[in-house]
Amino acid sequence: MNWPSLLQYGVFLLVVIALVKPVGGYMTRVFEGKRTWLDFLLRPLERLIYKLARVDPTLEMNWKQYAVSFVLFGFAGTVLLYLLLRLQHLFPFYAPSYLTTPLSPDLAMNTSVSFATTTTWQAYGGETTMSYFSQLVGLAAQNFLAGAAGLAVGVAFIRGLAREQTDKLGNFWVDLVRSLLWVLLPLSVVASIVLVWQGVPMNFNAYTQATMPGGGSQVIAQGPVAALESIKNLGTNGGGFFNVNGAHPFENPTPFSNFFEMLLIAVLPAAFVNTFGRMTGRLRESWVLLWVMVILFACGLLACGWVEQRGNPRVTREVNQAVMAPQAASVSNLEGKEVRFGIGGSVLTAITTSNGATGSYNSMHDSYTPIGGGVPLANMLLGEIVFGGLGTGLYSVILIALVGLFLAGLMVGRTPEYLGKKIRVTEIKYIMMYTLASPVAVLLMTALAIVTQPGLAGLTTNDGAHGFTEILYAYASSFANNGQNFAGLSANSVFYNVTTAVAMMIGRFGLAIPALALAGSFAMQKRTPASLGTLPAYTFTFGVLVVGTALIVGGLSYFPALALGPIIEHFLMST
Repeated sequence: MNWPSLLQYGVFLLVVIALVKPVGGYMTRVFEGKRTWLDFLLRPLERLIYKLARVDPTLEMNWKQYAVSFVLFGFAGTVLLYLLLRLQHLFPFYAPSYLTTPLSPDLAMNTSVSFATTTTWQAYGGETTMSYFSQLVGLAAQNFLAGAAGLAVGVAFIRGLAREQTDKLGNFWVDLVRSLLWVLLPLSVVASIVLVWQGVPMNFNAYTQATMPGGGSQVIAQGPVAALESIKNLGTNGGGFFNVNGAHPFENPTPFSNFFEMLLIAVLPAAFVNTFGRMTGRLRESWVLLWVMVILFACGLLACGWVEQRGNPRVTREVNQAVMAPQAASVSNLEGKEVRFGIGGSVLTAITTSNGATGSYNSMHDSYTPIGGGVPLANMLLGEIVFGGLGTGLYSVILIALVGLFLAGLMVGRTPEYLGKKIRVTEIKYIMMYTLASPVAVLLMTALAIVTQPGLAGLTTNDGAHGFTEILYAYASSFANNGQNFAGLSANSVFYNVTTAVAMMIGRFGLAIPALALAGSFAMQKRTPASLGTLPAYTFTFGVLVVGTALIVGGLSYFPALALGPIIEHFLMST
């Protein structure tokens, strides 16, 4: 590990931590309906939206009504995007001579589900498949809408822990509108301006036919890149305007833009933990959860950075050490890395995107060393507990904490509780539904792919342990609503378009619904005062319990699969 990389990692985490309090305080004011400096502009627009949509902002919902609204909103977005993509040839800015990848029904379905669930899994190249109109009006719009819907569910979950003896969790449509108008839209405008300053295009220019210095020609797409780039990161979506995503100089021109885009991914989910502490009146408890996230994030950075700097031992053994000793860094694993960012910037992006439910990679993870690629995979398998997506990251880490409290309660023989709310049989059922959804979906889909011909047909580049990892990575990413992939898997087939779409929907709705049900159950309870048998949720012991539970649950669920993939590949590489 070199010092420039360590410095970059340290500065990044310090900036994120420094922004947690002011951004978290702002979101608290937004969702509690308090005054903000944007009210003079946005309040009239908010009232107009409610009037046009015939929404009564004073009418609150129970968890079932909230969940139904969330699911129907996602379904409507999926259908509308599907129709737009299938009919994109009828809309402006369609260039058939350049858009050479056909949008088949299964690919359009997969893409629609992907963007409506914030997964943005892409089995296509953006510049050869999507028109400027489809990118801006279809994909970018869904990035806003799906991201805001996830944030709304997170707010409802917080209310479930904050309220007492009520079945109301707020109004989904109000939370959605306020997430859009007060959080995502203003931040994306500022972020887009910064990215344009750094060199990200924001235009509707025609594709450019460039003549290469050595002869031949190249087609260069431009377009409204900055508009999509800002919200794909802020909304924890991650879909790239171009095929190589954040490695493309039009999406990510400079080391500063790379650092800035990673901040866009991490700051809102991290600050939402502070919002949770403020809305529940439990700031000390929220800081413990944040430090758990930061420590796990730092461990991932150090592990992935170390193995990538160390490189492939088989390559190292073939290098003349006498010649290469003064340039030890040159034996690092630079395959698949963008030279503008090097290993430090590539690893920072790999860890941020895999923890933040945002597949906006800037290097090819398929080319990482087995452990280097295994760290982002493990991050996704842990279930978005480190920052995570908008709203989802918070309730993911809290549900892991509740599993730990339940196990601790079994050991001491008393009913566990969190923030004064009892974890009873009903709550345990919801927690178990949430916890088991991931291994059931990911492992069953992976097993289906490796024992069927359509699944194995996607392994056009690699087989063996690495091929297995490519398939496992695909379903882990789809379920985690992340969207990044190992590029060696050819996923644009009916089999993968359908099965990854199923994994995306389970990862979106199969987790949000139990979380809302749990919030509704907590909201009905009366808060009980802490006793001598209560484990305080603001102590170092509680933090250790959360980390330990996450590692144990993840290990019990996925260690055999990891052993068949990156672990055995590491030992094969080292022999």
